[in-house]
Amino acid sequence: MNVRPNPKDLTIRRHVVGKSYPHDSADRHVRGKAVYIDDMPDLPGTLHIAPVLSPVAKGVLKKIDAREALKMPGVVRVLTAADVPGHNDIAPILSGEPVFADGKVAHVGQIVAAVVATSLAEALQAAHSVKLSIKEQTPCFDVEEAHKAGSVTLKNQHLVQGDAAGAMKKASRIFEGKFRIGGQDHFYLEGQIAYAIPGENGEMTLWSSTQHPTEVQLHVAEFLGQPANDLDVQVRRMGGGFGGKESQPTIIAAIAALGAKLTKKPCRFRLRRDDDMEATGKRHGYVINWQAGLSDEGRIDALKVEAMANAGHVADLSGPVVTRTLTHLDNCYHIPNADFLGVAARTNTVSNTAFRGFGGPQGMVAIEGIIDTVAREMGMDPNELRAINYYGDTTGDLTPYDQKVEDNRIRDVVDRVMQQADWAKRRKAIDAFNRKNKVLKKGLAMMPVKFGISFNLTALNQAGSLVHVYKDGSVHLNHGGTEMGQGLFTKVAQVVAEVFGLPLEAIKITPTTTGKVPNTSATAASAGSDLNGAAARNAAEEIKARMVAVAAQKLDCEKAQITFERGKAHGPNGSMTFAQLANDCWFQRVSLSAAGFYKTPKIHWDGERLKGRPFFYYTYGAAVAEVVIDTLTGENRCLRADIVQDCGKPLNPAIDLGQIEGAFVQGMGWLTCEELWWDKSGKLRTVGPSTYKIPGSRDVPPHFKVSILDDEPNREDTIFHSKAIGEPPLMLAISVWLALRDAVSSLSGGKMPASLDTPATAEAVLFAVEDMKRRVAAQSSQ
Repeated sequence: MNVRPNPKDLTIRRHVVGKSYPHDSADRHVRGKAVYIDDMPDLPGTLHIAPVLSPVAKGVLKKIDAREALKMPGVVRVLTAADVPGHNDIAPILSGEPVFADGKVAHVGQIVAAVVATSLAEALQAAHSVKLSIKEQTPCFDVEEAHKAGSVTLKNQHLVQGDAAGAMKKASRIFEGKFRIGGQDHFYLEGQIAYAIPGENGEMTLWSSTQHPTEVQLHVAEFLGQPANDLDVQVRRMGGGFGGKESQPTIIAAIAALGAKLTKKPCRFRLRRDDDMEATGKRHGYVINWQAGLSDEGRIDALKVEAMANAGHVADLSGPVVTRTLTHLDNCYHIPNADFLGVAARTNTVSNTAFRGFGGPQGMVAIEGIIDTVAREMGMDPNELRAINYYGDTTGDLTPYDQKVEDNRIRDVVDRVMQQADWAKRRKAIDAFNRKNKVLKKGLAMMPVKFGISFNLTALNQAGSLVHVYKDGSVHLNHGGTEMGQGLFTKVAQVVAEVFGLPLEAIKITPTTTGKVPNTSATAASAGSDLNGAAARNAAEEIKARMVAVAAQKLDCEKAQITFERGKAHGPNGSMTFAQLANDCWFQRVSLSAAGFYKTPKIHWDGERLKGRPFFYYTYGAAVAEVVIDTLTGENRCLRADIVQDCGKPLNPAIDLGQIEGAFVQGMGWLTCEELWWDKSGKLRTVGPSTYKIPGSRDVPPHFKVSILDDEPNREDTIFHSKAIGEPPLMLAISVWLALRDAVSSLSGGKMPASLDTPATAEAVLFAVEDMKRRVAAQSSQ
């Protein structure tokens, strides 16, 4: 059983951790002073690269004719698969995922070649002159067709608990249906980019906008046919990542590095927005088939789900994405008999990849759609059906993958959000509004979230750090995490400042680099603060222990009597400044440098059986959303959102608040307005803000109230008993989709479930309204 944190850990007065500090680059962000890779001035002789993309979804690549391009002004050379000195394979997990198309093309927008020129304009112009000879073949764009034909990127995953078939036969009520869940483009502000700077003896500095510097280092080294220690991958900040810069940047970095290696000059490769959207992966779209067996009281006795993900043309990260979908199909509900099948279907679209939530959101959309549908079919309030099926508070119910839910806060979190949102009063008011209004209809819905924190692959749950204390008392901090706007660097610096009893400004934040901290994991899975914060604390504590010994000698006391606070080391007989102590340590030849390491405890996972403890702990949250729809046009708006989010003991409440708000709005965009649309040839037509609608400031709910729960520390020994915050709030936006379904359902008096998939665009809402009207009319005529 889990135990509560050591009370001593919680009664210590914190001076830096737990306080609200601004993002370390916030001032530079708003003033345009923050330096991104494309802001770095060109070194003398820098060359620029532009991609040549496949115009065909599937075919045999017979010839690449670059003769005309090579004659154009400024063109230095054209890179293809034939120029790769190492392995033309960039697969993050499996193999057979080429950087350059070689012998065949598998989606429109696949990189076939790259033009290297003295300017970006010259490179782009020449790229259009490269002629591709491709013998076209019949592509597949449909997930269900691919699955039926057995076209998958990896073998199916099957998660089984209990006897779903037997329980289904005994169930009092059986329901079934299908959902289609759309994908989503990351639409980061900074596109994919890399800047490769060759050195001597094969060495290279590679600036990459990546969430995973180690992956870039290792795979680019293999691509170039060199050892990893030839490459130093660096990143100070990204202009957004959201998972889109976990595996995808390696392709861009590899091409930039190849250009630098072959020309012996610095090479910069950045994708324009339209090329970026065509060539890089998205959130996986899904088709969900389901069957549920319930008791007359509403207990889910059995649930069968077939979750088919659109993997795209290669596997990429689809395997673990599907795994996380399967391990989040339960969400907050105890399902004793489960049969979940996960499929990664191969289609001729861009390879889909990591995206905030990493498959978890799709699993939660599925179960919440099931809850909403079944409840209305049974004549129940969806929230009543939820409450009947919640995991127990203290019983340690088993999830379908055999992890105990021992620290369940969902009832508490739901009760708080319902009170905050004044649910009962507003439910009556909205029902009255809907009875009076024929055109405008309102909807109200609540969404609970239980989200597991840790990487699916146990080995990825590790991190390293490097901390130096200089003679003047200033501190240098480096760790394997990357900064993409989420405030990770600030949080980790707060941790180090707290250990040394220093003000935050005494900690120098430095760019992530594989040359200082090796073999780190991606900044993903919401684990950045947990992993890197703990690694940095371990390094700082090691240095502090050495400094304490010197301080005790200088202050004539026992080591246990030394405390670090407000820039000084204190003992019962006096104090000395941290800078004085650092200098004394140096004078006595005491090391003031340490490499910290951390690995998440307790977790284990059997990837074949899909059983174990994949998550160190769970975070909990709940949201209530109110929407209004126009039944004549389908136009809709989220009017109000109330959120309660469990954060343990937050490291930085202000940054956490920003993460919650941003995640909710991004999730709302995925579920309501961000529609990816390919034409019949397989070409993506939504390739920019004019055709792909992301939420704007006017889409944010006018009433938007977020409450952070900090009254219950994480019972697991995380960094200062905090909880992760990056991904979980995104799923709270499912409340908006459920509220839209509720608004459409109001046309039937709330008795019929809406036929509304995601994204619930105005067009989709209008179709759902018309479908509901037909069903109501048909029922009335019987």
